[in-house]
Amino acid sequence: MIELGKLQTLIVDRIVSSGYFLTDEERTDDILLPGKFVDEELELDDEIEVFVYKDSKGRPIATLKKPYVNVGEIGFLNVVDVTKFGAFLDWGIDKDVFMPFKEQRRRAEVGKRYLVGIYLDKSQRFCATMKIYNFLKPDAPYEKDDMVKGTIYQKSEELGLLVAVDNKYHGLIPKNEVINGLKLGDEIEARVSDVREDGKIILAIRDKAHNMIDKDAQVILDKLMVSKGELKVNDKSSPEVIKNKFNISKKAFKRAIGSLYKKRMIEFTDNGIKLSNKNK
Repeated sequence: MIELGKLQTLIVDRIVSSGYFLTDEERTDDILLPGKFVDEELELDDEIEVFVYKDSKGRPIATLKKPYVNVGEIGFLNVVDVTKFGAFLDWGIDKDVFMPFKEQRRRAEVGKRYLVGIYLDKSQRFCATMKIYNFLKPDAPYEKDDMVKGTIYQKSEELGLLVAVDNKYHGLIPKNEVINGLKLGDEIEARVSDVREDGKIILAIRDKAHNMIDKDAQVILDKLMVSKGELKVNDKSSPEVIKNKFNISKKAFKRAIGSLYKKRMIEFTDNGIKLSNKNK
């Protein structure tokens, strides 16, 4: 049986002027693979892997292109258009995938990428959603104190920030671990502080040693954490830049980075500072 929304190996059954009709092993169904999608000529009974979707007229059709994100999975896709009904995202095939406004946790903008899940709606139309909780797995293969990467996809007033760890697993930054500046869509690095019995993981955005430093130093570390571990600002930066970035004076900034450097928590680069390897 030919299945919508899946990569599958089909057989060339007929050759027509518009392309190739493909069938399954039981030869109970067929579908058109347009010739414009094929670089090399195919012959009868050739086996070929295709993805099956619906074209702009709602007709099932095959393509040799593979979607960037499979149905039932999540990944980052770029927005290519926004209409009064929702947004369209580049899915990697000839037809963009639609994301209704009701499936957006924040309004999508053209040119930006978002972490989304792909599903088939009731009318068998492919859609994208930012509501990815049900796409994630609870059996994360991590242990306490492991360092992981993830994306913040939802905020809970009661719990904290929900994180898609490795874009596959359930993660949570508890309210008491949330730092200023974190927002939906941020890609972060964090430490596993606990693994619950149900397999979901609790994350600590700060290192254990961060509790031993002063307020100004903590502000700098927090900014580093949400900037992928590196910032283009140092003791040669202007007071205005430092004030705008950290809301502290240049004197306080120099004192704080000096303290962090002595504790080997940061390193200096040619044009800024970065987290040391032990804090990544």
